[in-house]
This record gives sequence, C-alpha cells and structure tokens, in this order.
Amino acid sequence: MSTEFVSDFYGKEVQKTEDLIFDACCVADYDLALLQPITDEVKARRYGCGSPIPPLLRGRTVLDLGCGAGIDCFIAAQLVGPEGRVIGVDMTAEQLEVARRNVAPIMANLGYASSNVTFLEGRIEEIPVESGSVDVVISNCVINLSTAKERVFAEIARVLKPGGEFYIADIVADRRVPAHLKEDKRLYSECLSGAAYAEDLRRIMVRAGFEDVRTVSSRLLRDEIEGIRFRSVVLRGFKLELEDRCEDYGQVAVYKGTIPEHTARFTLDQGHVFRAGNPVRICRNTAEMLTGSRFGAHFVVSPALMHLGLFDCSPQPGSAAEDDAPACGPSGCC
Repeated sequence: MSTEFVSDFYGKEVQKTEDLIFDACCVADYDLALLQPITDEVKARRYGCGSPIPPLLRGRTVLDLGCGAGIDCFIAAQLVGPEGRVIGVDMTAEQLEVARRNVAPIMANLGYASSNVTFLEGRIEEIPVESGSVDVVISNCVINLSTAKERVFAEIARVLKPGGEFYIADIVADRRVPAHLKEDKRLYSECLSGAAYAEDLRRIMVRAGFEDVRTVSSRLLRDEIEGIRFRSVVLRGFKLELEDRCEDYGQVAVYKGTIPEHTARFTLDQGHVFRAGNPVRICRNTAEMLTGSRFGAHFVVSPALMHLGLFDCSPQPGSAAEDDAPACGPSGCC
C-alpha cells in the first residue's frame, strides 16, 4: 500500500494542530519553559501523541524520525546544548520548509552562536544518517504511519551507537487492524488505522534486536473504531545484548540522584521507579540497561550473584506506574 497521501496530508491539508479530528496525533505534553524560545509557527504544528524526549541529553547526538516542522528537534536542541547535535528527518518538503526557516530565529532566541540542528529530507525506512552515529533516537507518533515497520526498527538499530536508546511515542492497537480500515486515508493519516497490534510491534522490535522494550507510559485514547481500542504509548529500548525474559541474578540498583531535573527519582519504565538512595531489586536486563547506557554513571549496581529464575518487572502496588497496563508482557518487560 502506497502512503504518499500521508505526505500530502501533512504538507498541504493540515496547516495547524486544530485541523486534526481524532485524539491520537494531537495530544502532547511539553515543558512550557522549553516551548518559550520556539516560534509560534512551529508551535502551531504540533502533531505528536506524547513528549518523547528522555533526560540526560547534554552533548549527545539526537535523531528525530518524522520531525515535521521540528518542534521536538528544537526542544532537544536546548537539552543537548550547543555542544550537542540534533538531526530531524522527514519526508514532507512543506514541513521541512517550515522547520528550516525557523532555525535562525530559534537559535537567536537560545543565544547559540551557531545552529546545532540539521533537517534532512528522507524516509524513516531509509534513514540518511551514518551507522552507529546516534546516541538517542526519538519519534513522535510517526512510526505507525509506516507500512514497513520492520525496516524502521532495523534502521534504528543500525544508526544507534552501542548502548544507545530509542525513546518513542506512538499509537498501538489492541488487535490487528483490518485492511479496509487501513485504506481509509483520514484514519491512516491521523495515526489510527496504521497502528500496529501491540504484540506484533513487540515481535517486530525483537526481530530488529531490541529484546526487552519497556513501556514508560500508556494512555487509552477516546477513539474506538469497530471495537478496536488504541493506546498512546511511550516506549524505551536500548541497543544492548539482552535476554528475552527478565531473569533474576540477585542484583540491586541504587540511584545516586544525579540526573538533572530528576534528582529525587528516576523512572526507567512503568515497573521501575528509582528513588535516590533507595536500593531496588532488579533483573539482569535492567542491570544491563543501567550500566551499559548513558545512565551508568548515575547508578550503583551490584554484580550478578547466581541465577534465581524469572524476575517480575511489572508495576508493584503503590508504585508510580502511569497506567493500569502491565510493564511486562509474556516475553520480557515489553
């Protein structure tokens, strides 16, 4: 199925957030302080379903897949700082034109002597970026629009550095969406009928090498179509050698409280909220995520002792999980 109509939809038909009808692609929570330096023209074109920008980005290279008019890129530009780099990729020329003409005024608002943002025209199935060159991949309600999601995640795995992370907001369905709904251009373009069944998406990510993808947050959409329910989720995955299940090796992690803006506690996912100074029992995959990524300097993790079987990574009663959906699926912590 050709999805050229999606580019036309966001390039010609939709000019502002209010032009969207459904609940999926128009809800995004942003830090108001980070929005302040961004021009009104860019802020008027917010089409995301979340705010998929993780912490600890200073000096890093961030890649935004399906960047549109660049709002998440310009937010990330503030978080990576002048020494970092942000790359936005989108297939819609009209959206990129808006992004590019706003680079100079936004950089001036930030007080940057030179731009740390680059916008490239391209498809997320063929990312025009060097292999192993990116620390963090973000994407805001875009991967559902691709008919080649396997290729998208293979490309994410290719461009990430070892220990790198993807942190994406997207829409998933509670069952497989039938073909006749996928052919509805409005439903598809507004991020609903192109959504993958959650379990199929998990399998796609596993085949791309992301064995244990964590759900950071989940929100049930108001839209229901032919009995299909949709969720807006934020997913976190690392380019690490992980097991396909959460295994217990008697390990404990202590958060040092040293991540800026998260000194009291750090949320890895729905099942793992680390309060500064408090020891937390963790599975080996979680230990690998904390020690093998950019978060390593901010945790003390005990070595593996002995194998004790499976580990339950699901949210515990009274935890800070953001939704009633479990953090762990039948295969690992997805």
